[in-house]
Amino acid sequence: QVQLVESGGGLVQAGGSLTLSCAASENIFDFSYMGWGRQAPGEQRELVATISVGGSADYAGSVKGRFAIWKDGTTNTVYLQMSSLKSEDTAVYYCSARRARSEYWGQGTQVTVSS
Repeated sequence: QVQLVESGGGLVQAGGSLTLSCAASENIFDFSYMGWGRQAPGEQRELVATISVGGSADYAGSVKGRFAIWKDGTTNTVYLQMSSLKSEDTAVYYCSARRARSEYWGQGTQVTVSS
């Protein structure tokens, strides 16, 4: 069973920065992609950043230029650096991983941006 454990969430002021971490229980290069999604209250979960097994990153338009995703194969950890945070970035952030037809999600970490 794949386990994804997020950490690094918290309360931050608008304009501030925060870096999230996702520790995977397996070799992250076994996944075709890994990513970060978020879900705000009353909203659907949206994928905001992904990184392929080859290292190509992609971002949702709402976070492009402000968020950066990268991974460390030595520790099987995926990171999401968030800068210039806005109140609308407030959400539970989830780590995700895809392998073949299976998609896995972590339990999430809360990010709250105060204005």
